Amino acid sequence: MSEETQRKTLEFSHDEMREIGYRVIDMLVDYYRDRAERPVAETLDHAALEAILSEPPPRTGMPWRAALEQFERQVVDSSNRVDHPRFFAYIPLANNFIGVMADALAAGYNIFNAVWLQAAGAAQVERLTVDWLRQIVGLPEGAGGTFVSGGSVANLTALAVAREIQLGGDTSGAVAYCSDQIHFAVSRGMRILGFAPEQLRNIRSDANFRLPLGGLRAAINSDRAAGRRPFCVIASAGTTNTGAIDPLADLADLCQREDLWLHVDGAYGAPAILTEAGKRALTGLERVDSLALDAHKWLFQPIECGVALVRDRRWLSQTFRETPEYLKDMQSEGEELNFMYQGIQLTRQFRALKLWLSIKVFGLDAISEAIAAGFENAELAERLLREAGVWEIVTPAQMAILTFRYKPANGNEEIADRVTHDLVGRLLHDGRAFASGTQLRGKPVMRMCCNNPRATPADLETTVQLMTRLAAELEAALSDVPASD
Repeated sequence: MSEETQRKTLEFSHDEMREIGYRVIDMLVDYYRDRAERPVAETLDHAALEAILSEPPPRTGMPWRAALEQFERQVVDSSNRVDHPRFFAYIPLANNFIGVMADALAAGYNIFNAVWLQAAGAAQVERLTVDWLRQIVGLPEGAGGTFVSGGSVANLTALAVAREIQLGGDTSGAVAYCSDQIHFAVSRGMRILGFAPEQLRNIRSDANFRLPLGGLRAAINSDRAAGRRPFCVIASAGTTNTGAIDPLADLADLCQREDLWLHVDGAYGAPAILTEAGKRALTGLERVDSLALDAHKWLFQPIECGVALVRDRRWLSQTFRETPEYLKDMQSEGEELNFMYQGIQLTRQFRALKLWLSIKVFGLDAISEAIAAGFENAELAERLLREAGVWEIVTPAQMAILTFRYKPANGNEEIADRVTHDLVGRLLHDGRAFASGTQLRGKPVMRMCCNNPRATPADLETTVQLMTRLAAELEAALSDVPASD
């Protein structure tokens, strides 16, 4: 292929394509091989990044090798490694290589998975994979869903269905309920859907950071007495802060009695139902009207891979179906296979492929064992923290998450707050391990999420030892500062 043809058609020769592909695979394999030895974080500040990654759009191209080298050196090396075995912050995203290759295949074949007539095989794979998830969480036959980018859009999609089916699209006076531990994706989604802030009641969580039934009933009764329209309860199946699971079975009973929609944000925790511990904790999940789930969290997929599930798949097309003239020829009898009618997107990629291939290659038993490793790792982390003698466990290990705070020998709460708060920054600067911080009841706490199955006992020991040493250094530095008048 001549250089002029290559430039005009945006193509490479077949030999060049192979060379580029082999180079990319080599980069990935080298990364996975050396991942545990690399720093968890190598974050540059904004000014430094501006200095190396700021330029006008080039009028002429550069060699692909140089572009990949810049990506590897300046982009990858300045990003936190969320799949690192000592990354315990937020919710680690531990993907798998089959899923990565599936994304490459979906992008390479450029599959437009919106209508049956354009990609019948892809549509069937997505339908089948959605049905596997339906079976896993226990929803009845006739339930359905759609793949989306992640939990934010999955929650938005499900709540749009609740608005349509439960309210007929009329939001006036309508009220939804959740605990103060709900993910911000829910409040943002409600706002996008046209609900005012006061139409989402944030009820103070109980001592275990769960949605309390008594407070929920009182709020519903109060709103009904005031002439408002309670329509939806939004529960968590594993909160981001503590891994708490709202009382799903009791909430399902309440919603059935009160004719309310039950939506569950299970973006993180719902896949744990594949384990015995998770199945016990998630009793009642099978009774929800809608569910948000992130396969790129505890099902080990590359981002983006979210799913919105609903109890009756026809609700999706009732909510999202539009029939413009230019899509008349795309309609078919099997409307459930036309995913353009099942959610917000028309142009949509083949996200289901990576989860389908992962389940086919590994099987659910292996995935279940990988999820169970998260429970075990969190329990080990809790034991190590207790044995260190300088940590207070705020919430014990549950759903692979635990929270804790520094406990100075003299019991000084101000020192405890400062050390706990400042430790995140020290970990980020050190780079060998990373855990995040949050607040519970107004107090700073550290938080470890241990769902990466590649984290070893040695990784946990290293992390706890590092945090203990850095916390002692922070306390010593604070003790050297003269007290203010």
